[in-house]
Amino acid sequence: MNGLTHDLAHVRAPKPAAMMHLAGRSDAQGLKRLAIHLGLLLAAGTLVAILPGWWKAPAVVALGIVQAALFAPFHETMHQTAFASRRLNALVGWVCGALALYSWHFYQSYHLAHHRHTQDPDNDPELLQQPVPMVLRGYLLRMLGVPYWRSRIRYISEGLRGDLSAYPFIHPDAAPRIIRSIRWMVAFILALAMFILMAFGWQALLLFWVLPQLIGQPFLRVYLLTEHTLCSQERDGLTNTRTILTTPLVRLLMWNMPYHAEHHLYPFVPFHRLAEVHAQLRGKLAHVHPGYGSWHRQFLARIRPGAA
Repeated sequence: MNGLTHDLAHVRAPKPAAMMHLAGRSDAQGLKRLAIHLGLLLAAGTLVAILPGWWKAPAVVALGIVQAALFAPFHETMHQTAFASRRLNALVGWVCGALALYSWHFYQSYHLAHHRHTQDPDNDPELLQQPVPMVLRGYLLRMLGVPYWRSRIRYISEGLRGDLSAYPFIHPDAAPRIIRSIRWMVAFILALAMFILMAFGWQALLLFWVLPQLIGQPFLRVYLLTEHTLCSQERDGLTNTRTILTTPLVRLLMWNMPYHAEHHLYPFVPFHRLAEVHAQLRGKLAHVHPGYGSWHRQFLARIRPGAA
């Protein structure tokens, strides 16, 4: 299940101070990767526009995958490591999240709590909101993105009402800013949807945004489930997070996020230096797997059939 697993009882990761030489952030590197991502969005969108009939279907799938992968810059900007500019991190991250109904400011509180309490069943919001699906029905629902959209609708509704008390990871002092962000996000989404409808019609809204978002989420869920599932529930970053040795294309699309154990150990290291962190940690990580498909095949062999 762990892919490449090692006896790490006495292994320790380098101290953060020893990795600070990799902490330099770069607008140029971030803009280069963003330009590649936007280019892929444009290419997939062009195919959706020009292909006839059912030939559009694979293009919509491709567009959905690239749209879902905007989670990567959304995540990277939350750590302020996509760009050197804090304003650029905030702008890019906010827009990337809004397209998938995810408030960047809400995610800040959620994800920082996840890093602070990684794999702690009592405090990690990832475990609290989405327990590991050890039953086939729960796994399929998770992969289809059903819990994702349900949670997005819930927190948006609560944000619009001005009450985020259901989320213990949100500090009361931060709640007003997050509520404003959610309300601005809803206004942005509605304005963008209305513009597309008026300028291009309902088919454009469906083909270029709604369907790609729905189709892309399962691919993102397949990706995200591997990060911590069945890793240790202790504070050691060498054992509580998994790195996937995937293809260069996936690493490109996901801004090197498959180096996830490296990221959790040193979240201040920007995406374009994570391969260097991996080179230093090779042989020390407890959970390294050679691919997403093989990991899910092994995971499916462990879960139970039937209803949750």
